[in-house]
Amino acid sequence: MSLENTAQQAIDLLKKFDISDYEISLSSSSGVSTAVRLGKVETLEYHLDKSFDINVYMGNSKGHASSVDVSANGILKTIESACLIAKFTQADPFNGLAPKELMAYEFPDLDMYHPWELDPAHSIDLATRCEAQALTHSDINNSDGAEVSSYQGEGLYANSNGMMSVQKGARHSLSCSVIAKKDNDMQTAYEYTVALDSQDLETPETVGDEASILAKSKLSARSLPTQKCPVIFSTKVSGGLFSQLISALGGSKQYKKSTFLLNSIDQIILPESISVLENPFAKKTIGAKAFDRDGVLKRKQYFVEAGHVKQYVLSQYSANQLGLQTTANAGGVNNLIIEHSYSGDLNDMIKSMDKGVLVTELMGQGVNATTGDYSRGALGFWVEHGEIQYPVSGITVAGNLKEMLLGIEHIGSDVDHRSNIKVGSIMINEMTVAGE
Repeated sequence: MSLENTAQQAIDLLKKFDISDYEISLSSSSGVSTAVRLGKVETLEYHLDKSFDINVYMGNSKGHASSVDVSANGILKTIESACLIAKFTQADPFNGLAPKELMAYEFPDLDMYHPWELDPAHSIDLATRCEAQALTHSDINNSDGAEVSSYQGEGLYANSNGMMSVQKGARHSLSCSVIAKKDNDMQTAYEYTVALDSQDLETPETVGDEASILAKSKLSARSLPTQKCPVIFSTKVSGGLFSQLISALGGSKQYKKSTFLLNSIDQIILPESISVLENPFAKKTIGAKAFDRDGVLKRKQYFVEAGHVKQYVLSQYSANQLGLQTTANAGGVNNLIIEHSYSGDLNDMIKSMDKGVLVTELMGQGVNATTGDYSRGALGFWVEHGEIQYPVSGITVAGNLKEMLLGIEHIGSDVDHRSNIKVGSIMINEMTVAGE
């Protein structure tokens, strides 16, 4: 049965219940994943998943239930459970559907659906080739394995505003993790490629080479004396800074007053050469999406323009809490682009650095969303006179996000398109680096 037919079956059943509104989410997905280690197949898995979620509203009281049973009986029991919950849930005046005029009754084709007929033999071959290439490098003496995965699926959203829309998508990846050893020092590294279309994946040999080169580059790492200096976040980790920014601008953080960017509309939080843009309709792009979890049609919009906060990141519920209009961000932002005026890349930033740290990996969760205090374990490289000198480990980089964001000197052109946040390497003028 198609998702549309299943949804209509649920809608017909809902007519028997005393509810004022409803929201239905259905998903169906399939995929395959293969893991190889030291030339042997460790896992070969097929996935076939379905789910049914429903929100029912009895006035301002809301009940939610979900199930993986999408049979008629399973759907009926799920609806009954949601209605029972709604009956005993305290009314919340901020509950409710988004306005009908904002619904995504029509939306553009984003070219996200590129299924891959990946048979077991081919998946094993790809993973084996990837790992075998990685193991050809000197100083690589062990492997955590290589993995190939492919996913395709569709999701439906329907509500009592008369909306019923389906989004299809696919995602494919290949990854490799290896261990380098020199004397008594051992280092691990992980590399991957991901794409919506399998034809856009990097070759297995390229991924294997990149994993091994990275692992070897981390050997013989040293610590550093505690100091203040410039810090570059490579493109692998730089997106985390803007993820924290978007979280701080989130509606729930605003109405709970638990953010370091509280009441920040029109305030300068970034250098004026930097803007933060959501472009959800970019075709065949990781992170793109046509509508949010409230069924609201997405739109191209700035959250920060020329360094100034233009608007918060809102779902319908958080918008109701703040007396504002939803920004179609129930479920998060989609295809966030960081605009800037710097034309150089990571190598140009390194050349401009007299003394400082290039961070390539971060560890721990040392970020206080309320105060903006930031302190995380890091790995990377020490830079001096515009050149990388040696790898570093056992260090902590610390600061305050307000100061860090305003202290961004450059954002590179080396954008990582594998991420939902499209941003290059970031150079911050000064942070505390704690080591020995």
